[in-house]
Amino acid sequence: MEGRDVSRSFGGLMALNRVSFQLFDGELVGLIGPNGSGKTTLFNAITGVFPPQEGEILLDGKPISKLKPFQICRMGVARTFQIVRPFLRMTCLENVLVGIVGRDEKGASREEKVEQALSELEFVGLGGQSQRLAGSLTLLQKKMLELARALATKPRVLLLDEVLAGLNPSEILQALDMIEAIRERRKVTIFWVEHVMGAIMTACQRIIVLDQGRKIAEGPPEEVRSNPRVVEAYLGESDA
Repeated sequence: MEGRDVSRSFGGLMALNRVSFQLFDGELVGLIGPNGSGKTTLFNAITGVFPPQEGEILLDGKPISKLKPFQICRMGVARTFQIVRPFLRMTCLENVLVGIVGRDEKGASREEKVEQALSELEFVGLGGQSQRLAGSLTLLQKKMLELARALATKPRVLLLDEVLAGLNPSEILQALDMIEAIRERRKVTIFWVEHVMGAIMTACQRIIVLDQGRKIAEGPPEEVRSNPRVVEAYLGESDA
């Protein structure tokens, strides 16, 4: 996947200003920046929620910026949300079935779809919760359910938006293990927004930094960590 000079404004606010990026197959790439720097807006641009007004996003060299969100999802781009959004009055099984039905595949029986959904629940550690209502799950379980629903769409690229937010240290370790399992066992490319710096600096191979809608740095974690522009963006000029 590639983004070329992606720009998006809302009224007089330039939320993304000529942001370019590349995601290579099998990578785990972090996306960091202060609040309001454009991270979620970039995810919304990639997934067609708020398409770029300038620039373009490509998958396999083909532009996808003019497609609708469900079409982009069917091409292999899935996401989770900063605030988890399961269907609270549906069971875990039904939530994951939504992702399977959304693939628009013909020929699979209901039994086969249910079996696939149960397999995804087992993968994320919710194998014994298939008939439980999503609204009764813990925060970590809801996040795992959202991952299962995203994986049910058979993504090649998975966008994770603050999957560690609100978790305690033990739960963070569980979530990190799951992220690595998705990359290693499912061969999914992961683009990950996160504010838990210790986790993202440890897990990611490469990190992209946004500030006020612009890309200000990109590189290995150790390089990004010591970049003066990144330190300034997070701490402010005087403190930096």
